[in-house]
Amino acid sequence: MAGHTIGRTTRRFKRLAADLRTQRRPCCRCGQKIDYELRHPDPGSFTVEHIKPWSTHPELREDPSNLDAAHLGCNSSKGNGDGKPTLGSTSRRW
Repeated sequence: MAGHTIGRTTRRFKRLAADLRTQRRPCCRCGQKIDYELRHPDPGSFTVEHIKPWSTHPELREDPSNLDAAHLGCNSSKGNGDGKPTLGSTSRRW
């Protein structure tokens, strides 16, 4: 678990996360509104998404252009991949 939080506890990262939180942006993964009042570990809560993952782009850990707002559930479902944001589920079967 310690490896999971390394880099997320620096002053710079906390400041970048706070800046994202104040912007009240929608989830970069699904496009839906984030309830910024929810707290971790609620899957609908705010978390910082690393667009390019740490494992392949360690130099971008605290680069503001690599960070975006996401639901915890959406961010977790991405895993460690370089996944692209999606539009979510379709309204009907195609």
